[in-house]
Amino acid sequence: MGWVRAGDYEVALEDGTVVCRNSAGKRLKSVPAKLADDPAVSGLRQFVEWLDRHERACVADVERWMVRSLAVPAHVVVRVWPDPAWQAVLRDLVVTTGDGTTGFLRDADPERGIGMVDLDGDTVRVAADEVRIPHPVLLDDLDDLREFAAELGVDQKIGQLYREVWHKPENPAADARSVDEYAGGKFDQLRFLLGRATSLGYQVRGGDAVLPVLEDGRTTEAHVWLGDFDPYESTETGQLTWTGPGGRGLHLAEVPPVAWSEGMRMAAALYAGRSTETQEDAA
Repeated sequence: MGWVRAGDYEVALEDGTVVCRNSAGKRLKSVPAKLADDPAVSGLRQFVEWLDRHERACVADVERWMVRSLAVPAHVVVRVWPDPAWQAVLRDLVVTTGDGTTGFLRDADPERGIGMVDLDGDTVRVAADEVRIPHPVLLDDLDDLREFAAELGVDQKIGQLYREVWHKPENPAADARSVDEYAGGKFDQLRFLLGRATSLGYQVRGGDAVLPVLEDGRTTEAHVWLGDFDPYESTETGQLTWTGPGGRGLHLAEVPPVAWSEGMRMAAALYAGRSTETQEDAA
């Protein structure tokens, strides 16, 4: 972006920051206070705020595509690719195409198609109708993919490959409906746990932290009990459970893999904020 006149100065954007130079062309350490209300300066600052919101929206959208392992039309990826914010989030994600090709996304061109580095390290072009951004729990040989990504210098903005995953046990007890691994995390006040849940982006409903996961066209909700009493009273994290359509409680054997992993991730994140103060420390 070029320089814009602001009174006796000129201003511009540089790496998301408004910079200023005087009439002699000398760069100043900061924008003079008297320019704070200048239309050019305020306009650039508003533009920076918009870019920040746009970047966060791109991250949120692509992360939602990944958690749901949604099929994204290839023409959508091509259309948004020239936008630096979209490209920064999409580039280097592991994607799969309808013909079974899997690789790291590197380009999207209307003429040449989807550009990828496949798992043999070759750069390929695929004329795909759609691409999927699989949740890491669905990726075979995840550890090998992580090693290969390190060799390629991959830097993922949404942490697809480095997202913590939990695999469901192969044969959970037939009558089991809950997981207790992250239950019993003590919080001095309920409001601390409620605040942690909302700050992590989880819904709070009826005393539960709730995470809906759309998987194969079906919504499964993971629930962790937080409490629905005086917010200044102490509480503990409860069991992790899952419900299906209509709120029906699911047996563990019925929980699909992404809902299992994301539910465990939520329970672990809530439990991690527990009070670890011992009686000796308190004394």
